[in-house]
Amino acid sequence: MNKSDLIMAVAESADITRAKAEAAVNALMTTITAELKEGGSVALTGFGTFQVRARAARTGRNPQTGEAIEVAAANIPGFKAGKSLRDAVN
Repeated sequence: MNKSDLIMAVAESADITRAKAEAAVNALMTTITAELKEGGSVALTGFGTFQVRARAARTGRNPQTGEAIEVAAANIPGFKAGKSLRDAVN
């Protein structure tokens, strides 16, 4: 499912127009992104938690040459599924 499919599914499920569903999906993504940019987290009870994780610097390898390269430390977005979502998938 891509973003367009998600918007259509939300529109049908909530019985709203595609434009309103698109606005809602975009607002959700923008809000989650803004909160993660500030270093916070977004917890959706039963669904999961979006949070920022710190990835340490490390030494990697160039796959073409085998040469060692330094990979810088970075903050990366992460998602941890909640119990309800894990149970629904299994």
